[in-house]
Amino acid sequence: MTSFVSPTMRARVRDLATPVARGLGRLGLTPNALTVIGFLGTCLAGFAAASQWWLATGVLVLAFGIFDLFDGTLARATGRATRLGAFLDSTFDRAGEAIVYIGIAAGSLAAGFEPGAVLAASAMAAAFMVSYTRAKAESLGFTSGSGLASIGLAPREVRIALLATGLILTTVAGAFVVPPPCSETAPGVQSCIYVLYSSLPLTGSLILATTLGAITALATMTSIQRILHVRAQSREG
Repeated sequence: MTSFVSPTMRARVRDLATPVARGLGRLGLTPNALTVIGFLGTCLAGFAAASQWWLATGVLVLAFGIFDLFDGTLARATGRATRLGAFLDSTFDRAGEAIVYIGIAAGSLAAGFEPGAVLAASAMAAAFMVSYTRAKAESLGFTSGSGLASIGLAPREVRIALLATGLILTTVAGAFVVPPPCSETAPGVQSCIYVLYSSLPLTGSLILATTLGAITALATMTSIQRILHVRAQSREG
């Protein structure tokens, strides 16, 4: 199955972003400078998450997720696209994503919500596998260019949208409610998950857990879809 974000939609979004990117360029900002600004914005989002400012985190994740469009768009629009710029963009994207999830884990632990920290770690690991499968496949000559970005349910854009929405709803739903320790109520992973969801009302903690769990599941499915896509391509060759 292809991504929720089709190549046509990507092209339309890039077209909409081009005037804004050009405007930023006229202010003297270079594509690499925009990459660094976007990374610093995600660092701020990670700090907000660690401080349990969930609404601010959601807004920052969404804002700088959109801002990430402008560096590559400006580079293409001005003919300044370079391999170094593409490398820096991808590297800072991964680092920024990690910082946000680490912030969520730290904020969850500070709130006494240990399952949130575990789910943040699992979401980060699953998200990184999505990026790794694409990078490795393209380095080996499978689906050249950015073709693999359209394979799978949850590329980076979808994950950002899910995470930002979940964080904002976490604030709307209200304060965290800490579930009873799994070790004292039910052994085993499946039993612990049941305890987590059956013991929490519809509060911020449940929404955050559901969001991170959804990202983990969708990102894992995306990695599997990309592996199967590469496997099919290898057989064609």
